[in-house]
Amino acid sequence: MAARYGKKAQSKVKRAMHKRKAGTLKSGRSGKTVKSRKQAIAIGLSEARKEGGKVPKKKSAKRKSTKRKGGSKKRKS
Repeated sequence: MAARYGKKAQSKVKRAMHKRKAGTLKSGRSGKTVKSRKQAIAIGLSEARKEGGKVPKKKSAKRKSTKRKGGSKKRKS
């Protein structure tokens, strides 16, 4: 069975985790300091993906189908 992540992805995540631990990892737009472990991993994988590393595709958010109201209402005549 083939590995899911390549060497580039491993090194990018490792670097992001070290930066998070040191308190110097910043998030993209807002520039806030990243404290979450999961967010640090996501940043590392995102950087590896941009540089063409072997990383699986992002999972797209599933949309919930909303039920329509109506149908079984009783009308007054």
